[in-house]
Amino acid sequence: MKFAKLLIAMSVTGAFVMAANTAGANELADIQKAGVVKIAVPQDSAPYGSVNSDMKLQGLDIDVAALVAKGLGVKIEMVPVQISNRIAYLQTHKVNLLVSTLGKNAEREKVISFSQPYAPYNNSVFGAADIKITKAADLANMTVGVARNTFEDLLLTDSAPKSTVLKRYEDNNSMISAYVSGQVRILGTGDFVAVKLGEQDPAHKPVLKYVIQESRCVIGLSKNEPELMAKVNEILTKAKKSGELNAIVQKWLNVPLPEKMATAFE
Repeated sequence: MKFAKLLIAMSVTGAFVMAANTAGANELADIQKAGVVKIAVPQDSAPYGSVNSDMKLQGLDIDVAALVAKGLGVKIEMVPVQISNRIAYLQTHKVNLLVSTLGKNAEREKVISFSQPYAPYNNSVFGAADIKITKAADLANMTVGVARNTFEDLLLTDSAPKSTVLKRYEDNNSMISAYVSGQVRILGTGDFVAVKLGEQDPAHKPVLKYVIQESRCVIGLSKNEPELMAKVNEILTKAKKSGELNAIVQKWLNVPLPEKMATAFE
């Protein structure tokens, strides 16, 4: 009987210790102790992130991820992810940070936290030149290709007429292939994805129809990590003031960091 009580007491004590350790968890301290930060990055969203001919990752988000790791004073482990599973990688702690053309909205804010913005990214509707579309209402009875779980998917789900068919693809490459092959003639995607497609395949250059929403790229973090959040924002603020972040944006997007974004420090 005494032994049973002792086991119960040990179990209760262990539960309290585990709870205390969880409550006191500090991801910034864990990263610094390990000497490595794991950052999820895109692999199919040029010019933000793609694989070059040498099978190496390149792009704006790749450079920003390296910038953050340098600011943290640790090595970087880049984890290529798809748009459809990137948030899950953060939620299941497979990565510490998410630098992957991520936009901020109320639904996502329920499960993860966000840094200050670091780059522009407009969400728009593009299509073949002969299709006349100037607003969401014009999409009635039309089929639009989108990459699953992107802002374009979420925004068009809310704004397009109920008769609009949203054809969802697992990633940008699948969506682009469908457009080039004629499976879909309208796309909901980021401006720079469409511009890149036009540069690589002028015969299938998509035409901008209308901007759904002006968006900003932010870094995703786990909830309740104020020290890591403060450090990431400190790194981005320093890079904005020094001009380093503007140089990265100019390099990949051929546009300057917007003034409002350049002075957004929280």
